[in-house]
Amino acid sequence: MDLQDQLKNLFPDHEPEESTDKIDAKPSYWLQDDPIICKYEKRKGKPITILEGYNGADSDLKKLAKDLKTFLGVGGSVKKETIIIQGDFRDKIMAFLKDNGFTVKRVGG
Repeated sequence: MDLQDQLKNLFPDHEPEESTDKIDAKPSYWLQDDPIICKYEKRKGKPITILEGYNGADSDLKKLAKDLKTFLGVGGSVKKETIIIQGDFRDKIMAFLKDNGFTVKRVGG
């Protein structure tokens, strides 16, 4: 006997309601016309990916950075209107940003 059957036994008169509200799976960010610049550097021998050129609100920048870090499963930070991601993830980051409606420009290599 699964949970649905147990609930039907406990509450025979209750009819479950279908949720008609669909939650949008994609997060909403402030989109801009200018492309976000995605570049690769090495600092102290460690590879990092830098995203520059986002001119939205600071809260949107932090939300975008958090979603990118969660998507990639890596660390990073937000400093001086740039997002710094640990590791070389340019291709994955560019695909993520394009899926969310941004235009991205790859710089270097």
